[in-house]
Amino acid sequence: MLKKVLIANRGEIAVRIIRACREMGIRTVAVYSEADKNALHRTLADESVCIGPAPSSKSYLNIKAILEAACLTGADSIHPGFGFLSENAKFAKLCEDIGIKFIGPKCELIELLGNKSKAKETMKCAGVPVVPGSKGLIKSQSQAIELAKKIKYPVILKASAGGGGRGIRIAYTEEELKKEYDIVKKEAKISFNDDSLYMEKFIENPRHIEIQILADEHGHCIYLGDRDCSIQRRNQKIMEETPSSFISDEIRNKMGEVAVKAVKEIGYSNAGTIEFLVDKNKDFYFMEMNTRVQVEHPVTEMVTGVDIIKEQIKIASGEELSYSQEDIKINGHSLEVRVNAENPSKNFMPCPGTITGLHLPGGNGIRVDTAIYDGYTVPQNYDSMLAKIIVHGKNREESIEKMKSAIAELVIEGIDTNRDFLYQILENEDFVNNNYDTSFIK
Repeated sequence: MLKKVLIANRGEIAVRIIRACREMGIRTVAVYSEADKNALHRTLADESVCIGPAPSSKSYLNIKAILEAACLTGADSIHPGFGFLSENAKFAKLCEDIGIKFIGPKCELIELLGNKSKAKETMKCAGVPVVPGSKGLIKSQSQAIELAKKIKYPVILKASAGGGGRGIRIAYTEEELKKEYDIVKKEAKISFNDDSLYMEKFIENPRHIEIQILADEHGHCIYLGDRDCSIQRRNQKIMEETPSSFISDEIRNKMGEVAVKAVKEIGYSNAGTIEFLVDKNKDFYFMEMNTRVQVEHPVTEMVTGVDIIKEQIKIASGEELSYSQEDIKINGHSLEVRVNAENPSKNFMPCPGTITGLHLPGGNGIRVDTAIYDGYTVPQNYDSMLAKIIVHGKNREESIEKMKSAIAELVIEGIDTNRDFLYQILENEDFVNNNYDTSFIK
């Protein structure tokens, strides 16, 4: 078993990992930027190391500083959480080179699956249904136009190295395609320093449904049901639930079996998520694979009883999976909302500042993953997510009512949040009746 884990992250996910390690008897090292000197994850860890100034590029993305912190403290492993360096193949490779266990898949697979065009071809070869589109990268605007004529409009252009909803444009006509092509190239270059892109047929009004997998280094792999992540703004998720009420158990199991088959064929290990678009006919198509733990992993934990973070650590320690597929039972329904420091009425403008009053909800079947506290100053430098509220009920209806109660109880003073916006979604008739898709939030 690993002895000391450095958490190369911040905020609620860093706190989540520290708590899991503590329960397993594993010592922890927190890294923090100058802006996070009073952060909760720093105080909860056994040791902490400052890795640079506030900007992410000089701290949480500073590979040299993080690896030096690991060596300085004698950490034998690094958990990257999500975001930042979690899907950085170079980082995973350097960890391997200096004898530090990267709690995630091999660097070669991070690189392969991080390139969306290569990932698509890989999944296609593994028997996973894929959306019609380019075979590899689009090299020119003229190539994009010719392909669009074949697969029919609308089409979607995506940055090959994209993520976080950036580098994505939809075109409904050839004129729009010409315009959006240049825009995506520029966005991709600025955001990812990589202007390569690919193109797919755009699936209109889809549901975004993903399959959580766990795979060990001994060839065992299981799936932990599905998550419906269709409530999004700007291609970023703000609410997730499991199981999805949109698909049947038959389709759910088919998606899971396809995901497991693909993961086994490529030799993947640790936690991962295969994301699908599901159209109105309930046909599903591969979208991407995330080679890390997801923000929304708690809903899966609530209905399966599987601690995904602990399983990640056990797998990285060389252990076999603690569960077989027959052990996985879906119990009830779980719903998660992301509470962000932002103002929905001002185009979701981030709202950093000091929290002057705080009350977090509680009760049976209510979980809050957060790193905030009364008096905490939310930095302007990082993602605006403050907390995740997760509820568990016997069915979807109970989960919705429990979540409404939890949000009503939530108090965060001193800064603007999306609290009321989330409550409005839960009361929306289309949401309640399960009549929505990824375009629900305009």
